Amino acid sequence: MEYHAWTTAADWSLGDHQGTGMAGGKKLPGVAIAIPVGTIDYLDPHSGRSTTWEFASWTSPVREAATPATELVVSWNAHTPVGTWLAVELRGTYSDGGSTPWYVMGRWAASDQDILRTSVGGQRDGRSSIATDTFAIDAPESALRLASYTLRLTLYRKPGSELTPTVRRLGAVGSDLPGRFEVPASVPLSGPLSGRGRELAVPRYSQEIHRGQYPEYDNGGEAWCSPTSSQMVIEYWGRRPTAVDLAWVDTSYADRQVCHAARSTYDHQYRGCGNWPFNAAYAATYQDLQAVITRLGSLTDVERLIGAGIPVITSQSFLRTELDGAGYGTDGHLMAVIGFTDDGDVIANDPASAGDDQVRRVYRRRQFENIWLRTRRYDANGQVRAGSGGVCYVYWPVNSAPSQHQALREVGIS
Repeated sequence: MEYHAWTTAADWSLGDHQGTGMAGGKKLPGVAIAIPVGTIDYLDPHSGRSTTWEFASWTSPVREAATPATELVVSWNAHTPVGTWLAVELRGTYSDGGSTPWYVMGRWAASDQDILRTSVGGQRDGRSSIATDTFAIDAPESALRLASYTLRLTLYRKPGSELTPTVRRLGAVGSDLPGRFEVPASVPLSGPLSGRGRELAVPRYSQEIHRGQYPEYDNGGEAWCSPTSSQMVIEYWGRRPTAVDLAWVDTSYADRQVCHAARSTYDHQYRGCGNWPFNAAYAATYQDLQAVITRLGSLTDVERLIGAGIPVITSQSFLRTELDGAGYGTDGHLMAVIGFTDDGDVIANDPASAGDDQVRRVYRRRQFENIWLRTRRYDANGQVRAGSGGVCYVYWPVNSAPSQHQALREVGIS
């Protein structure tokens, strides 16, 4: 597994600028529209609106994969004022020398006033395809792999405007994980910098208290695990939506910020709030907050981050019998790991709880690690399904402590 990102002024200068230029200061440099290179008419497939936009683009250098990959997930951090949006695309080179087409990895804006945020369905070339937010080799059991890739940003704004999207982080995690139902058990870390015996003060929010709310954003309840987990961690870092942000939410609803997070992560193609990069992009709309989608190799990596004060949102699927204390089974679920017991078991804020007061759970380490890291599992009907293979969201502020930046580097995030 390898996560790589473009984040610095030096990184952005290495790309191909077509009407884009450098933006921002030393703390969070990025790319923005400088002089648009053309206009397009974009027909929004979900609203039916056709609008003219001017655009500019930035294309990354070719990134050689440290290990040729069967899967790759892209994520980005950006600011998109109303009247602007962006598209992220991927083109790869196969291990046999062939090339993929340009795949759209997302059309995104922080709000839904200009375009309706969307992944793009039906993208494939007979060798690879895009499953909502993930590039995948269609036959991973073959020798074919993704050997290198290029990412392209296209930034859009209304003609004549001086506004611009600004992208401050663009990255991807590539992986070639074995097809496995069981993963090796890790040994809990020890020492003053480990997460063992530490619990972070992450707010607790239930997704279930929102059941039936806002059908246009997938109806609350179990569909909102991802934005609920994201909101918990965003608020751990001291960021919250403003009163203006929440003005549209019914004032009779509890935890209204969770409704806002659901709307802000909703993918109109996927018809849900579980698009991984859209959740990271939402988190990064908060001031000086960075966010990535990556894969980690074991719970010891999570312990390193918890030890440095950084919670981790993990993606897993399991039968009811595979995670003691959960009380449910799921084909895909997000929760926030907020600590570890003295014995190394996992302390999680699990939003699949009847109320906020029941969100904190302790899960057995061995069970949790296996359901999170495995790439194969059996569903309730005995059919073989995919597992997430260690996918997680990691959010942290720019002004983090040196020990936190060190922990991020140790788990492959920079």
